[in-house]
Amino acid sequence: MYDAQIPAVPAADVPQDAYVLDVREPDEWAAGHAEGATHIPMSEVVGRIEELPRDTRVHVMCRVGGRSARVAQYLLGQGRDVVNVDGGMTAWAAAGRPVVTDDGTAGTVL
Repeated sequence: MYDAQIPAVPAADVPQDAYVLDVREPDEWAAGHAEGATHIPMSEVVGRIEELPRDTRVHVMCRVGGRSARVAQYLLGQGRDVVNVDGGMTAWAAAGRPVVTDDGTAGTVL
């Protein structure tokens, strides 16, 4: 599915205070996302890379891990400290991690 050299972490093991980058589409984000995550759709990452921290590990997430792996590969190539969240939002929700909407209410994974 993706390059095995991309560092990955299970969704259940993402630290509570981690910087999480959600690269899903706006409708997926609106339905539900990880609490505290940052949203930059995959198609916008190259143009918005300067919005990402340089001194913090970035945990990249999508629905199941494919898109986020491609973004993680790109960010690694740019010298960023990055890991792919294995299983994405599907695994995040299955691990019992909070999924919320922008107003803080319970969300769902599309």
